[in-house]
Amino acid sequence: MHKSLSTNLFEEQKLLINKLKQDNLLSKEDFLTLLQQPTEEISEYLFSLAREVRKKIYGNDVYIRGLIEFTNYCKNDCYYCGIRKSNTNAERYRLLEDEILSACEIGYELGFRTYVLQGGEDGYYKDDFICNLISKIKRDYPDCAITLSIGERSYDSYLSFYQAGADRYLLRHETASEEHYQKLHPSNLNLSNRKRCLWNLKSIGYQVGSGFMVGSPYQKPENLIEDLLFLHELQPHMIGIGPFIPHKDTPFANETAGTLELTLFLIGILRLMFPNALLPSTTALGTIHPLGREKGILAGANVVMPNLSPREVRSKYMLYDNKICTGDEAAECRYCMERRMNKIGYEIAVDRGDYKGGKCYV
Repeated sequence: MHKSLSTNLFEEQKLLINKLKQDNLLSKEDFLTLLQQPTEEISEYLFSLAREVRKKIYGNDVYIRGLIEFTNYCKNDCYYCGIRKSNTNAERYRLLEDEILSACEIGYELGFRTYVLQGGEDGYYKDDFICNLISKIKRDYPDCAITLSIGERSYDSYLSFYQAGADRYLLRHETASEEHYQKLHPSNLNLSNRKRCLWNLKSIGYQVGSGFMVGSPYQKPENLIEDLLFLHELQPHMIGIGPFIPHKDTPFANETAGTLELTLFLIGILRLMFPNALLPSTTALGTIHPLGREKGILAGANVVMPNLSPREVRSKYMLYDNKICTGDEAAECRYCMERRMNKIGYEIAVDRGDYKGGKCYV
């Protein structure tokens, strides 16, 4: 385990990457060895296999999701999040139904066939509002998928959204370690409820997304391995990971951000673990490096999420500092993304971009 970086470690890590590609899983000990100071050389070997696996299932298609951040009110006080309820510097907003539907209309013209409705956990939007909104979007755009990302709700709420026409649900678990979870969240939030929500979503029939932060405060390599093993147990259809980026108005303002290198390495690992998964190359990656989203795609990701929110509210949905694209119009985001993807040999697909087959336990 504690060898110095050497040819021996490179060869051992290479064998483990081959094993992961074949079996889609490693032991805790093997994962620890793989995560032990990966070099640029071993990272590129991992990425080459990840691209090979991704291409076999999804070709060169990159799926675009139209992100509509419709509220930045949140009842929670997560220590890492810029829209936490205790942040009195946040300029709060809520979009009206007409504003959300207008964003969908603009998105449809731009070729989006999935809308991601994302917000803080805002009790203002009751289940009836969400259900009516979903029904109207489905009525107007029957060939589109709707993804919700609105946090922890009851089983009955999730069921009502699904019956109204929601297709997918994103709920990152953030960390699969109970001890680590408690260091990132106030005591009224708990990991067991988060996990219960994810299992409920799967049992209802959603395409389910989970994921975690990379490099969050107090995170150890063992925590990352717990994340990977929990995801293996859950078998989600979508997995979103991104580097932790501090926000100036949170308790973690002075903490160190997660790294591009480790985030990309984990994207590669996730592609080999979950060949069929929908893996976004996140805005957070683009925030910590000018080519972060391209690098995410080249590490094995196959989804990008340009912003469809009205321009006047974008800078207010600030989960972390220095978020990119807050001043762009939706069309700018869309065509900028297409140019970026074309430049590295990939194509934007005008498609719902559903999960493609593969074993997925419920």
